[in-house]
Amino acid sequence: MKVLVIGNGGREHTLAWCLAQSPKVHSITCIPGNGGTANLKKCRNLALGVTDFEGIERFATVNNVGLMVVGPEVPLAAGFADYFLDRGFQVFGPRQAGAQIESSKAWAKALMQEAGIPTAKAEVLTAAADAKAYVSVQGAPIVVKADGLAAGKGVTVAQTVEEAHQAIDEAFGGRFGSAGDCVVVEECLQGQEASVLAITDGLTIRPLVPAQDHKAVGEGDTGANTGGMGAYAPTPVVSEVMLERIQAEVLEPAIATLRNRDIDYCGVLYAGLMITPEGDPKVIEFNCRFGDPETQVVLPLLETPLESLLLACVQQKLAAHPPIEWKEGAAACVVLASGGYPDTYKKGFPITGIGAAEATGAMVFHAGTRLGKQGIVTDGGRVLGVTALGDTFGEAIAQAYAAVDLISFEAMYCRRDIGFRVLGQS
Repeated sequence: MKVLVIGNGGREHTLAWCLAQSPKVHSITCIPGNGGTANLKKCRNLALGVTDFEGIERFATVNNVGLMVVGPEVPLAAGFADYFLDRGFQVFGPRQAGAQIESSKAWAKALMQEAGIPTAKAEVLTAAADAKAYVSVQGAPIVVKADGLAAGKGVTVAQTVEEAHQAIDEAFGGRFGSAGDCVVVEECLQGQEASVLAITDGLTIRPLVPAQDHKAVGEGDTGANTGGMGAYAPTPVVSEVMLERIQAEVLEPAIATLRNRDIDYCGVLYAGLMITPEGDPKVIEFNCRFGDPETQVVLPLLETPLESLLLACVQQKLAAHPPIEWKEGAAACVVLASGGYPDTYKKGFPITGIGAAEATGAMVFHAGTRLGKQGIVTDGGRVLGVTALGDTFGEAIAQAYAAVDLISFEAMYCRRDIGFRVLGQS
């Protein structure tokens, strides 16, 4: 089978790496890919845009592509699955209607309320003055979210009313483009965050191992939110009993409500959760695709061939698929970022030490890289995700940092406390 992977981040490198291990996968083309996928066995890059549907269709038709796997949310929100499903291709990723679960936080909140899914109390507001007035009444801490897609940077957990007002001004002032034309203002949930990525064919939904990521740029989970500075799995904050509750209270109702709305949802349903001090799961947000960097710790633990799970979803046969099998132990990923991220940063710096890091047994997943004439260079904010496995979290985290210390590029930055909540746990 020939597979197309859409995207150019660490998530897509991980997907391609995982798919390439299957003898049933003949070749993988990444559009547009990155420096890591350019050097991956069975894989090549194709320099097309992720929303160049006509160009992708020409390539897929000529090359007899058997499966398309969409990594990022932007092409899904733009109707990627609609375009290619309507032309007879097999696509792992929801249609545009289903992708609204990520592309509009207001839409997702309404769906959660309809489904009875536990979530934060919220108000949807379309004018800055109204949003500020609501915040002034509610008080702080409070959460301000741009309604649309903002590359993981449209959420502010405001500790003061003034900070919330500033976030509202930024949203309506155009910082996130049209994504900020509407805001969702929510109560600030307390507890530990967790990510549960589940695969679904629209009828059956199965969770993957739960993960935790570190969204804040600074150590101790401080500073601005990012796309994610590191992750680990399986997180002990989601026990087997808790995962059963999430399946029954979150995942099943979400798929049932989508189906009631005549939305045939095939792909990943990613629940970003807060596990409250009382031990209850509440949904912070839904995403319509694999998480990044959660994918970099979830897929390396997967024993079941990934392509068999994806095909079971696109062929609506997930209920008949055998149980998903997982490796024992833990996985940890440390993100290496460009200095200045998530704000301004420079690109084009040579990267050294990747081979030495991989020689330790770690997996180095490329995110913001490209293959230049002189080798791999930086090409984004989050540059690499260094993942290691271990029998315990302590082993996995120590091995990941040992590999990190072998890699270098100008102004390289990483958090040195990834996994601090689970260190010492098995």
